[in-house]
Amino acid sequence: MFHNIPRPVADRMKVLEKMDAEHRRDRKPPLERLRQVPPETGRFIAIVAAAAPAGAWLEIGTSGGYSALWLSLACRAAGGRLTTFEILDAKIALARETFREAGVEDVVELVEGDAREHLGKYEDVSFCFLDAEKDHYAECYEKIVPHMVPGGILVADNAISHGEVLARMLTTAIEDDRMDSLVVPVGSGVLLGRRI
Repeated sequence: MFHNIPRPVADRMKVLEKMDAEHRRDRKPPLERLRQVPPETGRFIAIVAAAAPAGAWLEIGTSGGYSALWLSLACRAAGGRLTTFEILDAKIALARETFREAGVEDVVELVEGDAREHLGKYEDVSFCFLDAEKDHYAECYEKIVPHMVPGGILVADNAISHGEVLARMLTTAIEDDRMDSLVVPVGSGVLLGRRI
């Protein structure tokens, strides 16, 4: 999966990595800058997604489409399709450009709008990557878990870097008898949960 990343995908990843580094260097406000995972988290979520059972794949928080590019590799390897949600117009435009330039529009669908208004429409969720506004995590978690298939996987980013903000949601997930969950120290830390 990672040994033969298609050139358009790899090239677009480099563009977004450079853009992200510039935004961080220039200290752009959070809503204006790319808020994307580091490459090691991208690889991690792709491996995990590729091992998910059959069902719907969701991403909450597209930003510029970087993590969706990693997940597109898993889609191709496992025969899946990703639906990703973004609410900010500038990031929607950038993500559309990303998916077009990388040639992944056949496996990635971008939905414009607040994911929380759409999550109840998805049944048989087998994989979900949650990387949106941190104050929305708990609500998204509660909307996703009841619709997950047995063995379905949920990954939530920033579990360590934003551990204080996410403390209640993380405790809920770890104590949830519907899930087996733990925090993994990859990138900014991820909550990894498997539906029982």
